[in-house]
Amino acid sequence: MEDTAAVSGAHGAGAEDGAGRAAMTSTKALKVMAAVDASEESLQALSWALDNVVRCHPDAALVVVHAQHAVDHFVYPIAAHGIGLAYAPPSAVESMRKAEEENSRRILARALDMCKERQVDATAAVVEGDAKEAICQAVERFQAGLLVLGSRGLGKIKRAFLGSVSDYLSHHACCPVLVVKPTKAQPK
Repeated sequence: MEDTAAVSGAHGAGAEDGAGRAAMTSTKALKVMAAVDASEESLQALSWALDNVVRCHPDAALVVVHAQHAVDHFVYPIAAHGIGLAYAPPSAVESMRKAEEENSRRILARALDMCKERQVDATAAVVEGDAKEAICQAVERFQAGLLVLGSRGLGKIKRAFLGSVSDYLSHHACCPVLVVKPTKAQPK
């Protein structure tokens, strides 16, 4: 899938104040980036952003981004064979790449359908690599003004071992980050 950028420019308007001086006002459309994956929590966060951010800013540009796992050219064999790493044949790598691309298409199609249902135009983008770094780089590249993402609600121990994408992005993204927690109906 190809990355596409949402473009919005600043619009200037001149106005005369009581003293006859021209006051320049400028408004810049908000660029909202919503990160989605296969989880219901990420789609819930997108839904929340559509209802509570985009609806309040009709001129907002929305980018829905999905971080696709990079396909490795090596595999980790079973420990019983005593080999450290083995390289996957090119046909296996290509098969894995196609599966990842299809998964990304399904995820983005579902997210874009949500946007279409609410009559919101959105741009889709796929970034490749570790979700934490790839989304952080996408925020910079698209010059997002707000990043919205869901939280899986990992406990402290799981978060310590697995790491938290939302925690990482809240500390490293170059824009404000809004983390939508799971509803009480979806305990984790």
